[in-house]
Amino acid sequence: MHPGKNKSLLYFKPWLVAFLVLITAGYANAFEIKVATILPDGSHWLREMRAGGEEIRMRTAGRVTFKFYPGGVMGNDAQILRKVRIGQLHGGAFTATGLGTRYSGLNVYGIPLLFQSLGEVDYVRERMDARLVADLEVAGFVSFGFTEGGFAQFMANEPISRVEDMKRRKVWIPEGDQISALALTALGLSPVTLPPTDVLTGLQTGLIDVVAASPVATLVLQWHTKVKYITELPIVYSIGIFAIEGRVFYRLSQEDQAIVRDVMTNAVNSLDKAAREDEEEARTVLKNTGINFVPVDSNDVIGWRHTIDALYPKLQQRKDIDAVVLEQVLGHLRNYRSVSTNTR
Repeated sequence: MHPGKNKSLLYFKPWLVAFLVLITAGYANAFEIKVATILPDGSHWLREMRAGGEEIRMRTAGRVTFKFYPGGVMGNDAQILRKVRIGQLHGGAFTATGLGTRYSGLNVYGIPLLFQSLGEVDYVRERMDARLVADLEVAGFVSFGFTEGGFAQFMANEPISRVEDMKRRKVWIPEGDQISALALTALGLSPVTLPPTDVLTGLQTGLIDVVAASPVATLVLQWHTKVKYITELPIVYSIGIFAIEGRVFYRLSQEDQAIVRDVMTNAVNSLDKAAREDEEEARTVLKNTGINFVPVDSNDVIGWRHTIDALYPKLQQRKDIDAVVLEQVLGHLRNYRSVSTNTR
């Protein structure tokens, strides 16, 4: 080898080695977070999350990226959680019921007929959301706040204005939702348990006659194509929870953890704020498709609420309900209703 050429290589070699080390370190520290949801591709949630994932990729110089699996291709909440446990996935967009198996405090918001208005929801969430997010992290999942899913309402092919209208009908409840099962049984009804991914087929085949869902959910999941009537009664308040397994999240550097928290918290807050406008738009769309909104018998509803209220002592004894959280929520509701009554 020519002496001059050899000397040139020796001169540049340390810089080359340093460059290669930096590149290798960058790839070694890169992490792809795999997230699944039953929400279809193109939904508002997916668009917001993908935008957030792209911002994170840019702000972390590619150290952290997100890959989303939409449309239920990874299964329902329970199946997603199993895949998270074995490392095939790292997180998901869950219902409160789905993630409630990991932290029972999340099940409280979804007690049937707990909330009577969005005003009550706002009052309670302002005082309870931060605690639930912190407790969920202790339970092993890092979330970035909650997204309002709206009030589920009964939907069927026959009008429902009284509880008697649901007698002898097959009423759907989500798989694993023992609280709703207890409530419906107390009302003298016989629930049919299915994962949300099977509801459309259940309506098509007659396996179920009555479902409860928010206007947005029934549009996104196409359930509205198999029902004709929606009952004007807020049955169950729902939230969506985007959560990443803590063991995965804490593998990121503190700097990258802060970036992910910042970006995804902003994305979730944006979705939460837009939720009510989305609900109103969904109601308009449903009305335009010919679906009829049915008023309820107010006297009958009072009876429904008394029946559910009588269940609270039993609910506080259940392992799938955090008794402390339930008591705090009920206390906030008593305060809100007391103030509301006194100001009328």
